[in-house]
Amino acid sequence: MSEAPTQAPADIPARPALPDHLSADQRSPHHLAAVFEHDIGIRLNGKERTDVEEYCISEGWVKVPAGKTLDRKGKPLLIKLKGTVEAYYL
Repeated sequence: MSEAPTQAPADIPARPALPDHLSADQRSPHHLAAVFEHDIGIRLNGKERTDVEEYCISEGWVKVPAGKTLDRKGKPLLIKLKGTVEAYYL
């Protein structure tokens, strides 16, 4: 009998655990650069979203851009959508 390997192969980098609250904005305290080194996906109410700027799994919301509207600093204006949020690595 052979045992299952206990470590990932050396050529596959380890992925950090996905946090409960994550933001793509580098100025945010919820931004973790190590997570963004890998591709992640977000599902809201069972549908995949590709435009998510920030999410919180425990509170059940995501923030997405509101069309082409910009705030006074030139950043996209975000709206909060509520529902069941799932985050995963691709």
